[in-house]
Order: sequence, then C-alpha cells, then structure tokens
Amino acid sequence: MSIFDIVGPVMVGPSSSHTAGAVRIGYICYKLMDEPIYKVEIGLYGSFLATGKGHGTDKALLGMKPDDIRVPQSFELAKEAGMEFSFYEAKLAHANPNTVALHMTGESGRELDIVAESVGGGRIRICKIDGLDANFSGDYPTLIVHNLDQPGHVTEVTSMLGHKSINIATMQLYRACPGGHAVMVLECDQEVPKESLKWLEHLEEHLKEIVNISGKDEETLAKRLEEHRQEVHDRIAQEHPELAERFRERRHLLDEHLRERRPEVYELVIRLREKKDQA
Repeated sequence: MSIFDIVGPVMVGPSSSHTAGAVRIGYICYKLMDEPIYKVEIGLYGSFLATGKGHGTDKALLGMKPDDIRVPQSFELAKEAGMEFSFYEAKLAHANPNTVALHMTGESGRELDIVAESVGGGRIRICKIDGLDANFSGDYPTLIVHNLDQPGHVTEVTSMLGHKSINIATMQLYRACPGGHAVMVLECDQEVPKESLKWLEHLEEHLKEIVNISGKDEETLAKRLEEHRQEVHDRIAQEHPELAERFRERRHLLDEHLRERRPEVYELVIRLREKKDQA
C-alpha cells in the first residue's frame, strides 16, 4: 500500500471514484485508441449514470489526465478538436456500479469498444476490449495484442519482449472460442519500443485481415490476401529486414488457418502462387 492509497490521487474534481477514476478511464481509452478520436459514444451505468453529472463524470471521460485543470472545460475543448460525443444509459449485467462502456471511432475509421470500471481511490479496471474479457489497470506499460487463437502467437510476443530485455509483470490470455479471436494483455516493467510495436502490428494486421475480408467472393478474397501478404512482407523487409525471413517462415501457419476455415479460397491462393512462380 502506498500513501496515495490512503490520501487519494492528485486530481481535479470532487470525487476520486466518479471524477478521477472516470478521467483515468478516458485517458487510458485514448491511449488504447492510439490515434485522434473522431467520435465517441459513452454509455453510463449505475452510479455513474445516477450521480455522474454532479460529479463531472461526463466531462471526465474525454481523454485528459486526472490532474489536468482543463477537465471542467472538456466539452468545449472536444468540440474545438472536432470530436463528436454523446451519452446514453448502458444496459449491463452484473457490472460494478461505476461502469462505463465506450465505443470510439478514430480518424482513420478504426473502431474500438471498451468497458471499464472505477474501483475507488482513482483506480480503474479495464474489463472488456472489443467484447473480449480483459483485466488490467493501466498502472504499468501495457501491451495488448489481438490475434487468432493459434499455436505460436504467444511465443512470438514473449520472445520479442525477452529479446528487448522487457520484463513481463502480468500476462492474461482471453479468447472468444477455440481458433477464434483472442487477445493478450501483458503488463510490463518497461516501455515497449516503438519499432517492436510496428513489427507486431504487421503480423497482427495480416492475421486480422483473413477474418475481416472473408465476406468477399472467393477470387477477390484470394487475390486480396496474396496482395496484402506481399505488402506486409515488403514493409517488414524495408523497415525490419532481420525479421523478414521469420515472417516468411510463418506463412504455413496462416495457410493452415485459411485452409481450415475457407478451403476453396486456400486452393485459389495456391493457384495464384503457382502462376506467379511460372511467370
């Protein structure tokens, strides 16, 4: 226990749970988005909904730090920055009374769903990310990796951290179903270098793409997958040449996943590669 657990956090606002905790949730969500937010829909639940306005909970959820003296002017600052925001009553089951659900849209069009709760004394807990369970506070440098539930992905991430001499404080693994969407939450003792994050993003982007564009017709999907694979490989080869061969070696894992989920697309991909080799 630290002195801050006793006297409370340095903050702007009347309540450590309804104001400081809410501000911290907004700040962590902004960090998780990792780009300017264009639009955010905020669902308030329980005590946040019932008494939040008097405590400034609504003004606290727009991405500032708990000790930022501009928190009372957050609505005006958000509008000046071009951020759209709205509030509604969240319908949640078995949730902490101080819980909020946020649906954020970034400038790039990326969307992110977060459910978080304020647990008192300015401390928070991120409960869900994009519908998957999570459980972390944001007190440590935190790495969150979305991936498919397949062998080798956890090893890739932990090996990278070990190579960079980054110690893992806690690690949690969640998945929607066997072989489906999964998320790793790793709280670390050191910041993860940006170049390492870029490498993970290349791998993560390719894995996500198999699922995201699977609604297209088979020929278009097969062609797009190969084009995207080459784009990712070229970027890795240019920015991190030492990792290019490693990415190429992992292709069989991606192929195996595609063959299991979309065998007809897998056959078309193989034909495209054969034509390319013959050209």
